[in-house]
Amino acid sequence: MNRFFSEVKKNFGFGCMRLPMKNNEVDYDEFTKMIDFFLENGFNYFDTAHGYVDGKSETALRDCLTSRYPRDTYILTDKLSTHHFSKQEEIRPLFESQLSACGVEYFDFYLMHAQDASIYAKYKKLHAYETALEFKKEGKIKHFGISFHDKAAVLDKILTEYPQIEVVQIQFNYVDYEDASVESRKCYEVCEKHGKPVIVMEPVKGGSLVNLPEKAKKILDNLHGGSPASYAIRFAASFPNVMTVLSGMGNMEMMTENVGFMKDFVPLNDTEKHAIKQVCDIFRSQNLIPCTACRYCMEQCPKKIAIPDLFACLNAKKQFQNWNTDYYYNNIHTKNGGRASDCIKCGRCEQICPQHLEIRKLLTEVAKEFDK
Repeated sequence: MNRFFSEVKKNFGFGCMRLPMKNNEVDYDEFTKMIDFFLENGFNYFDTAHGYVDGKSETALRDCLTSRYPRDTYILTDKLSTHHFSKQEEIRPLFESQLSACGVEYFDFYLMHAQDASIYAKYKKLHAYETALEFKKEGKIKHFGISFHDKAAVLDKILTEYPQIEVVQIQFNYVDYEDASVESRKCYEVCEKHGKPVIVMEPVKGGSLVNLPEKAKKILDNLHGGSPASYAIRFAASFPNVMTVLSGMGNMEMMTENVGFMKDFVPLNDTEKHAIKQVCDIFRSQNLIPCTACRYCMEQCPKKIAIPDLFACLNAKKQFQNWNTDYYYNNIHTKNGGRASDCIKCGRCEQICPQHLEIRKLLTEVAKEFDK
């Protein structure tokens, strides 16, 4: 396990699912500045996947990172995503296209993406794990792992059946830590049981732990020690078996802030942990939709409904009860169609949702609120 911790400098990684954008394209100037700053401050871990940023994440990393820095100065992780292959013979060409898109000859980590019970069954049937392990034998990946979105019992089954797995990426934040639908704590403990280091995704729960309800924000402000994002990321990084915590950063301001408190990382103290517990209690009392805005659902929606944005509108309506959410719903997110009431109940979104949300039912709630 220790070799992973020595390869990955510090315990904070650059998640490239959300990048700086300009006119619907990755802002290369801003992204390059962020990469340079990240590396200059001693960090080296970058995470991507083939579908991130509508397929633009890998090539942006090629143009802004891998073509500009020696290969041994950064750690690059990519993933095998379920919606990009349906036959075993499609896996190798897909993998080779990922190497090409990223401009590298090997990946430091290659993860079986978004594993849950049903997706894992597909990967087993198509021998995806075995194929990826062949890539490792060929030297095209250094380390083999999974990213995971399901209950702890499923994770235990996967790690038991494939002890070759070297690292596990899980959703882990203070709101989901004891959440019965996510089981962050239990999944972390399964990783410890199997001796697998943890990569943390969604430490700020898709921004939900940055844009806090006013009552919760006041609790953290009273600590006079940092931003809401800093407490969320430090919470995840405080656990001893965490190799690195990923953060998707959309601009240089976010990068500067996060590097500022993670460069000389300090775990949460008891006072901060107590405050976090109070914030959790506030979140649980609001009954908000626990969407992390990963946008996988949108790739599958035949009606092109901006599902995460519509969920965010309903959450904001519950929190603030103001006209602004109606304006955004009608004039921004559904201006060109894709209203909640347009849902045809096909269920394709639910099959890919990492949070296992009942999206069709929730869209009905959104429609009742906004499509009157």
